[in-house]
Amino acid sequence: MLLDQVTKRYPGQSKPAVDGITLEIPAGKVVMLVGPSGCGKTTTLKMINRLIEPTDGRIVLGDDDVTDIDGDELRRRMGYVIQAGGLFPHMTVAANIAIVPKMLGWSKERVAARVDELLELVSLDPDTYRDRYPKELSGGQQQRVGVARALAADPPVLLMDEPFGAVDPITRQRLQDELINIQEELHKTIVIVTHDFDEAVKLGDWIVVFSEGAHIVQYDTPERILAEPANEFVENFIGSGAGLKQLTLTRVRDVELASAITVKPGDAATDVLATLDAEGHNHAVVLDERGRPIGWPSRRQLARMDSVPATRFDDLPVIGDGATLNDALDTMLVSSAGAALVTGRRDVFMGVITVEVVMEAITHSRAEAAKEAAYTPVGINTGVIDTITVPEEGPIDE
Repeated sequence: MLLDQVTKRYPGQSKPAVDGITLEIPAGKVVMLVGPSGCGKTTTLKMINRLIEPTDGRIVLGDDDVTDIDGDELRRRMGYVIQAGGLFPHMTVAANIAIVPKMLGWSKERVAARVDELLELVSLDPDTYRDRYPKELSGGQQQRVGVARALAADPPVLLMDEPFGAVDPITRQRLQDELINIQEELHKTIVIVTHDFDEAVKLGDWIVVFSEGAHIVQYDTPERILAEPANEFVENFIGSGAGLKQLTLTRVRDVELASAITVKPGDAATDVLATLDAEGHNHAVVLDERGRPIGWPSRRQLARMDSVPATRFDDLPVIGDGATLNDALDTMLVSSAGAALVTGRRDVFMGVITVEVVMEAITHSRAEAAKEAAYTPVGINTGVIDTITVPEEGPIDE
């Protein structure tokens, strides 16, 4: 996708909201738009699907100039997710997700199958949620349905405007993990507006840092922006503790996970305790019929049971393997076990991450940050960059 000298001027304003931006977005990658409030990042996003019409310039999707395409047709080709989901309150979850497929003339059978497929994809049980209304869902569940609706017609491009800004921090982290898992499976071209730089580092393959007027100050990988900010503006936007922000670059899947004793609902508690004794473990992980963790009882809890329960434990410390070590540490803080359960695609259990593993990574990160601070690279361009393009595979390192 290419934005070529795109400008947006509003009547009565002396300066353009977006001033001649040129930006190439690599196919199949996640590009994060960040910058101070009022810098034009949301306007830029909305011009891509022409919810806001550009004043000048062109936007090219594949071989098509989208300024020549009917706006409604264009928006059916792009998924769009806003804060708090934006669901229609009078429609069920299934009806919300089915809107675009029905507009495209899909059969009832195909629409129903797609609704169930997408609910599974965003980790909502179809039998439980398809007939509910938005008011019966939590904020995080509404946002998951919003993502499912945006993906309903399998669009190549997904646009997201502060998608996780209206939920609590724990739910936000889980939704971010879910998006990472979905992207690993679908490989969409995703453009996300966020005010949270840590979120940009976690989710983005590329980050665009805007100043006023949507001028591009730096467009680079998260690693390069943290290690080599283009100028003082970017440094200030990153904020303090850039060295420890490197933890946000390390995924749970990148570290060694501990094994666990896994059991099924209905197993005899005495048998589970005997296995824990034999293996030297203090907890057992209860998995449902699809291999998803629903409980993590300790020896003491098991000693008070006759059999392993089938009910899901409250506040189970679960983290996706695409989550960052920062997220893992936050999750562990609420776990009496000093560890967290790690899940992969479709929430299948993979192993356990411990505090010791994260602390070791922090120590390594600090050492690397100290090395970087002691070394000043030669020839880094610290000027403001107004326009940048990248090839489909992304920028080539110098």
